[in-house]
Amino acid sequence: MGHYAACVAFYSDVLALPIAYMQDTLTCFEFGSSYLMLEQGGVPSIAQKTREQNPTVLRFNVHNIRAAAQALQAQGVQVELMSFDWGDIAVFHDPDGNRSELQNAH
Repeated sequence: MGHYAACVAFYSDVLALPIAYMQDTLTCFEFGSSYLMLEQGGVPSIAQKTREQNPTVLRFNVHNIRAAAQALQAQGVQVELMSFDWGDIAVFHDPDGNRSELQNAH
């Protein structure tokens, strides 16, 4: 992660993921029954990375996609709501340009 400190702040402060532990070059966040690990390094992007640059997407299930999207927008995160025949998602990215999405929990 090129903007490591900004990404740590994004996941802890904006997305409110609790920090499980930190070491010199990585931070692990509680993520359900798993964990999300951020490591220093990588190639940042000021815009959302392409699928070729990062084919991984984190998708967060929420109870109200519009309310969750508005909460992110209130913290300065750009969010794009998209509708498909299978449902709606809200797309956003972290300070390194890694894509994440919100989707209504079923």
